Amino acid sequence: MCRQIVIAEDHTILRDGLKALIASHGGYTVVGEARDGLEAVRIVGALRPDLVLMDLSMPRLSGIDAIRSLKKVCPEIRILVLTVHKTEEYVLASLRAGADGYLLKESTHQELICAMDHVLCGNAYISPGISSRIIQGYLEGRNGAGVATTLDKLTHRERELLKLVAEGYKNREIAEYLCISVKTVEKHRDNLMKKLDLHSASALTVFAMENGLVNG
Repeated sequence: MCRQIVIAEDHTILRDGLKALIASHGGYTVVGEARDGLEAVRIVGALRPDLVLMDLSMPRLSGIDAIRSLKKVCPEIRILVLTVHKTEEYVLASLRAGADGYLLKESTHQELICAMDHVLCGNAYISPGISSRIIQGYLEGRNGAGVATTLDKLTHRERELLKLVAEGYKNREIAEYLCISVKTVEKHRDNLMKKLDLHSASALTVFAMENGLVNG
């Protein structure tokens, strides 16, 4: 049986490379591509593939928020993160959002196929390049509350707003995009700044970049 794959990656060259690698290995077929997080949620929801290869730093909606949204509506879909980020915050945030595997983009073709096989068999896969200390800390705390990251303290709407502000959208544009009033945008923005103790759009942008919500 040919397993269906959706690639969520905002760089065209990388998407094309992944398609070529997957096509060279029998048993898999790429049925869809997404250039940003919102498109990923829409395409995956419509196609219901077996596996999603998910980048973390994408426009409009981050990979982590896309994973969280997909797992709520399509819990059976397996998601393998494919990213350059190897720090603890990214790994734990992805696992908490519902990712089934975490693979670094520096991995080989063989590692990619191995990770896909593992995840599709119902197993977790973590890239060998990830510190064992990070994984042990997650395993020890996964049944408890764990230590919340700064992003964990934000609501879904606040994360959406933060990403859009960091991408340069103005309040009126954000209001139209999210289908809410400008006054509501201003309220969310005020709450966001208070939570993060940041007081300008530039400071919010730097924070979003440092936390992988937008590309630097």
